[in-house]
Parts: sequence; C-alpha cells; structure tokens
Amino acid sequence: MRGQETLFGRRRAGILAHVTSLPGPADHGRLDEDACRFIDFLARSGFTVWQTLPVGPVNATGSPYQSTSLFAGNSALLPQVSVQQSKHDYEYFLQDQAYWLEDYALYCALQGEQGGVPWYRWPVLLRDRDAASLEAARARLGVRMETVRREQYDFFSAWDRLKTYAHAAGVHLFGDVPMFAAHDSADVWAHREFFCIDHEGRMTEVAGAPPDAFAPEGQDWGCPQYRWDALARDGYRWWIERFQLQASLFDILRVDHFRGFEASWHVPAALPPGGGRWEPVPGDALFSAVRAALGSLALVAEDLGHITPAVQALRSRLGLPGMHVLQFAFDGAGDNPHLPHNHSANGVAYTGTHDNDTTLGWWQALSEDARSRVRAYLDYPEEPMPWPLVHAALASVCDLAMLPLQDCLGLDGAARMNTPGKVEGNWRWRCPPGVLNDALQEQFLALAKLYGRDD
Repeated sequence: MRGQETLFGRRRAGILAHVTSLPGPADHGRLDEDACRFIDFLARSGFTVWQTLPVGPVNATGSPYQSTSLFAGNSALLPQVSVQQSKHDYEYFLQDQAYWLEDYALYCALQGEQGGVPWYRWPVLLRDRDAASLEAARARLGVRMETVRREQYDFFSAWDRLKTYAHAAGVHLFGDVPMFAAHDSADVWAHREFFCIDHEGRMTEVAGAPPDAFAPEGQDWGCPQYRWDALARDGYRWWIERFQLQASLFDILRVDHFRGFEASWHVPAALPPGGGRWEPVPGDALFSAVRAALGSLALVAEDLGHITPAVQALRSRLGLPGMHVLQFAFDGAGDNPHLPHNHSANGVAYTGTHDNDTTLGWWQALSEDARSRVRAYLDYPEEPMPWPLVHAALASVCDLAMLPLQDCLGLDGAARMNTPGKVEGNWRWRCPPGVLNDALQEQFLALAKLYGRDD
C-alpha cells in the first residue's frame, strides 16, 4: 500500500470518472479493455490519478452509495468475456475473504429466494439469523452461494488486473469509502450489533443532514446510524477490515462524509430530518486503530458541507488532505476555503464533484451578479467556461488537482452524474464514444506540463 507521504508531496493531476461512465459497447462501462484504454488516455495526457466512485454492488437506485455490501465488488462491472480461473487462487480467495464473503453470499441467495424483499422482511428466523435456519439455508442454496462466490472472485481478479495495468502506466487509483451502510445490506443483516436497529430489524436512528440552504427540510439518507460503543468494544475491527480491503483495491481513498467522524446527525426514525441532533463520534480513536493495524494509508477527507472548527481540528490532527471545490468558492467573503488563494498544498483541488452540476451547467445557472464575481476573481478570462475553472484547479497550490471527465469535455448540465435529493435519473452518464482522442490528450498534456503536474 502506498502511504500518504508517497502519493502526496508532489504535483499531480487526475480525472474523476466512475467505471460505469466509461465509453464502450456494453450498456455501461466495465473492467475491460475500454478501462485500459482510459488508463492509456490518462497516462498520455500527463495525468497520473484516476478517481472512481465506490465499486460495490448497487441496489435498484443505482447509487454507488446505496450498496448491498461495503465489502463486495459490483459483478455488473465484470468484462463480458470471462477469464480462466486458477483453482489454487480461488481457494485462497475463499479463505482470505471468508470474513465477509460467506455472509454476503448467503444474503444474496436468501434475498433471491425471498423474492428480492429486504432482509428485515424475511421470515423471523432468517431475519434474526437463527443458527439452525441459516445452516439449512446454506444446504439448500449452496449452488446460488457458489455463484456469488465465483462472481466475487472474478471481480477481484479483474480489478487486480486493472490495477496492475494502471501501475505499469504510472496511474494511481483513487477510491471512495462511504461512511454509511444501506439498511438493506449484508453488512447490517450480519452485524446488527453495530447499527441502530431494533429487535425487528427496523432503524431507530437514521443518518442524514440538518436543514441548510441546499435542503431546507434536512436530509434523510435512509441508512442506520452506528452504535459506536459497540464498534469500540470490538476494537473497530469492522472498520479496520473495510479500510484494509479498500486499500487493497486503491492507492488513495477518499473518506466520505468526513465531518461525520467528529459528530453525526442522528434522526430518530419517527421524526423528519430536521428533528435530528448532533451526536459525537470517536474519530480519533477509530483512525488511531486503523493506523495501528494497517500503517499509513493515503487518505483524503471529504470535508464538504457544515464544517466546524472541531472537524477541521480532527482533520489536522490526522494530517489528512481536504477538498477545495471551485464551484463553492465564489459565495461569501475572501476567507472562503475553496477560493484558490486559500488552498493548501496538503489538499485536493476540484472544479466540481460527482454531486455538483458540470462546471458549464453551474455557470449557465449563475446569476449575472455571481458571474461578475467569478470573472473578477479570475481576472476576466477570455476562454469560455469550463476552461477558466479547469485552469484554476490545475494552477492551484494543492498537490493534487482532480477534474470530472465531463469538465474535461466541456459538457453542460445534461451530463450531470448526480443531483442530491433527486431519486430518478442519476448515475447514468456515459462518456460519448470517440471523444478521448489524440487532440484531447495533447491539450491536457500541455496543461499538465504548464502547471507542473506531468509527474
């Protein structure tokens, strides 16, 4: 695993694009030759980092942040052409990953048997993991469980091939560690003791966000809050295992909703999101346990949203880079942390993230007064958007600058990946075929060299 000191401390640039967004003949991007071609495009453009969204299996929403497992890989990303397996490697994989794989395989098999309904609506003995009932289920569902195991072996094998290819090209993989587990997931079903769940499997405390300008009524994320006392008594083993597995896939990890590791918004299940409260979270103890077990990992704090001095202090104590998003920079006064003159080397500069509109879409939606402020700060650039913000991100003093692929292509809001709070129509954007061409490579290689990010 590459540590913080290895991947930071030098200027790099990269592109944010989920695997499903890659071009290709399938219905969405996959871990195949098209992914390798994207890595080639990055390397030839002078970019050395590829950031994806979480790569776990998704539920009906398609959201990478609503996964049926925080450990498993999304088998829908597998290449359409299968690769020959090694029996020895497969047996080792089963032993090495048994701590999560067996529960996940049984969860998938049972959910199929139960017609796709969530685990908390299964027959009581299965819902509550009665030992004899689970043993009987393993016996009758053995074939389906074996299919799930082999799909997971195939996924991790395909990812290992992709990572090897990326490293040979000088490209580092940048992943995402979601904070919360979906209610209907193998994680919550198998470890109810770590979540705010009652004896019937219902959530008692839900994760979310308080009311703000973006969501005046607050946000209900539909995920159970953690029982941090139970996690602490177990030495944070579950979190350590999560970081260990993700660090085997990625060179850098974004810690999603980092402010939630200082305090998290708890909403009693019977109340609307605005009726929640902040509850302290033992972030120092958690990350100390992770580091004691795994050593130094290259982590980035997703420190967006309602960030208090206490959250900033936690990030500082941990020495984690934070995020500077230029689309957030031009509201308020000159002390806005997203303005380029407030960036720090130990940070990551973005034009926008997967939750933002594209930069062109953002610009088109601004009032004329807001556009005037942006133009004045950027010294009245002649280029049309999104290029002034692309230049500003690459020029930032941040060690790492990340550009959403949509901004690299100059696309408008029709190419937006996700609109928070909107249920339908997200996570579907695909890169058009043929646009990642030699001319674009040359354009970005020149920019990488201009701003000293060609590694």
